[in-house]
Amino acid sequence: MSAPFLPFTRPSIDEATIAAVVQVLRSGWITSGPRVLEFESALAQRCGGRSVRVFNSGTAAIDIALKLADIGAGATVITTPLTWVATANSILAAGALPKFVDVDAKTRNIDVARIEAAITDQTRVIMPVDLAGLPVDRDALYAIANARGLRVIEDAAQSLGASWRGQAIGSTGDFVCVSFHANKNMTTGEGGALVLPDDVDPKLCERLRLQGVTRLPDGGMEVDVLGGKFNLTDIAAAIGLGQLASLDEFTARRRHLARRYFERIDPALGLELPLADFTNANWHMFQPLLPPRIDRGQFIAAMKGHGIGIGVHYPALHLFSLYRRLGYRDGDFPVAEDIGRRIVTLPLFPAMHDADVDRVCTALAAVLS
Repeated sequence: MSAPFLPFTRPSIDEATIAAVVQVLRSGWITSGPRVLEFESALAQRCGGRSVRVFNSGTAAIDIALKLADIGAGATVITTPLTWVATANSILAAGALPKFVDVDAKTRNIDVARIEAAITDQTRVIMPVDLAGLPVDRDALYAIANARGLRVIEDAAQSLGASWRGQAIGSTGDFVCVSFHANKNMTTGEGGALVLPDDVDPKLCERLRLQGVTRLPDGGMEVDVLGGKFNLTDIAAAIGLGQLASLDEFTARRRHLARRYFERIDPALGLELPLADFTNANWHMFQPLLPPRIDRGQFIAAMKGHGIGIGVHYPALHLFSLYRRLGYRDGDFPVAEDIGRRIVTLPLFPAMHDADVDRVCTALAAVLS
């Protein structure tokens, strides 16, 4: 009997969380309500007491952060081309333009040493992305932002549970956006959160989240800003509360599995492994680079033949037609382009057994040898 298919990720939902969702469904109050408030409070506690508001996606959190930072037409936002396209799409949706900076070959995050040269009179924000849960150098990043009077919107969609110099991601910094998508280290099915800086009114964030509405004591309402429909449901918040309680356990298990990959992958296969950071990173993904001689599509098909799912996170997004229309071309960001052509995501999630890692490594040897 062949082993069951091993996907590159799978959420871990325990019975207590399922029971909590059932309780919400039976309560008669399933949209935003007491569970959302409880979830925001728990997240705020994890983020050092900072104000946190939850949304129906991580993308919504970025959209609202850009509004709160007053980013619009004429502004540019510095970010990385090696990220999920929502990062840059949100900048365009705000009416601003993304200004891409190439990545560092070792960390695969934005090359902080190149940021200064990309700043112009139109630059208003730096938006770093913690690829695969490895934090960008916060010290160097904020030194530049503070010296140049720029805001920072951290796209920490993948890095909840990670840390920088012993401080949890989200507990420091300016705006911090996280995602609770189904493939993240903790999930609400779909969802996200925004950690707010002290100079931003949480009530304004709430109005932007839900159509700009303020409820009045007499039962009426007022609308003073153009908001959207970005609220999270109590159903999703119930999942999030269960997940948050297990996040540290999830992170520890991910780190263990990542260590096993480093131990078991045969160096002779020619894979370029990610930075072995077991202090700061939360190991959202384990992403080697294929040898240049290997066709990625054929590799993915061959691994699927061994019952193993492989992801790709991410192609360099400036080469998508939407961004080519803004003037970006092949060769603009050679490091990101090379990584984007060769990167693959191996299975990594808390429910995996050590033997699953060994199975992946055996398949790698069979396919790449």
